[in-house]
Amino acid sequence: MEIGSETIVEMLRRSYFAVDGLWFVMLEEDQGIERAMELDERVWRIMPKIQARKARELMDCSRDSPAALVRCMALKLAAEGHEFDVSVPAPVHAEIVITRCPWREVLESSDRTHLAAEIADRICATEAAVWAEEFSDEAAPAIEAELAEAICRGDARCRLVFRQPTESSTD
Repeated sequence: MEIGSETIVEMLRRSYFAVDGLWFVMLEEDQGIERAMELDERVWRIMPKIQARKARELMDCSRDSPAALVRCMALKLAAEGHEFDVSVPAPVHAEIVITRCPWREVLESSDRTHLAAEIADRICATEAAVWAEEFSDEAAPAIEAELAEAICRGDARCRLVFRQPTESSTD
């Protein structure tokens, strides 16, 4: 029996989303929403490190810069099924604009959109910050991450901004 790679990817993607939701809901039932959110936030402080390191390896990327970060993060977003665009307007500035988020769709299909804004602020923003840490060179100013817009906060899109302050910045 031959199974195509698209079918395999869809099966793995579906399982990935399902397990994320299942453990969250079960913990919420046992220990409450705040405890579930706390643990989810802890998970998403570790998972992006794993993803960023694997993306670096698969993309053969050894540089630390906003451009390298968004190039590697694009692999993760594509694997999850996001629709997005990447831009690098300057060597110290890169952005990802997401127009379709499968995580938002999971929240909608499970009638849990009341959690969306909190998830954006606690999980998505954390995830972006951890990716930025993974692509920050110790010899240069750290890359800063900002979730400037979020579909889950009512915006038309999500916009992740990654900036690396320059030595002459006085912010």
